[in-house]
Amino acid sequence: MSALQQPLDLGIPLPPTLGGEQDLYGYEAALRLHGFASVAGADEAGRGACAGPLVAGAVILPPDLRPDGLNDSKLMTAAARERAYEQIVSHAAWAVAIIPAAEVDRMGVQQANYAALRQAVAGLSQAPGLVLFDGFAVPGVAIRSQAVVKGDRLAACISAASVIAKVTRDRIMVELHETHPVYGFAAHKGYSTAAHQAALDEHGPCPEHRRSYANVPGARPCPVAEGGDPGQDTAGAIVGQNGKGSAQAAQGDLLDFGVVAEAGSRARLDF
Repeated sequence: MSALQQPLDLGIPLPPTLGGEQDLYGYEAALRLHGFASVAGADEAGRGACAGPLVAGAVILPPDLRPDGLNDSKLMTAAARERAYEQIVSHAAWAVAIIPAAEVDRMGVQQANYAALRQAVAGLSQAPGLVLFDGFAVPGVAIRSQAVVKGDRLAACISAASVIAKVTRDRIMVELHETHPVYGFAAHKGYSTAAHQAALDEHGPCPEHRRSYANVPGARPCPVAEGGDPGQDTAGAIVGQNGKGSAQAAQGDLLDFGVVAEAGSRARLDF
């Protein structure tokens, strides 16, 4: 009996595991047979970067939508991600949320990760019956949820969320390159490559660098413990949702929000 056929005691099929031929759409199909007509996937981009925001996406794919070449966004070419992105934002329910670099430092990366994912799910235009999170469970979510290890390679809705998050973040980093060209953000998207580290060592950090990351010159510990209150998402922004916005439009929102966040006057997005 395959993992997909082994029900949990709640009657939900177990998530699939990597190995052999993968049907990216099979798990959602099995969940629909168990009564979950609406399943959302959620994933983040930029967790490991030392510069730029952390971005999360949430997507509910219609059963008949199969974006071209959909996969874990890290395994797709930039052109393939762009094609899939356009199909997702045109035909699916989706939302994107961001946590700026300064807030990642303030909250700690894990709490920032939780906050972004919660905000993205809350930004969906329709409430899903189930949320599939890539990799780990997310506290403070009222909707029933399931963590799926390697979910961006096993469940289409998570793959779609990973595409939305990565395309949004990559476009933001390209725009930030125009403001801070010496770091090469357009090429490495804020990750710690040799070229990025050399630029950091030569020029020091800019406001988009995460000062709680050890490789950033003058790094300082995050002032907030990793195990904070999951109900307090005090800084974040839904920057696009349900086809009404786009990653391109979101860039200005991010830059404006960075200034407002420093002033402490952004409205809370608690839920």
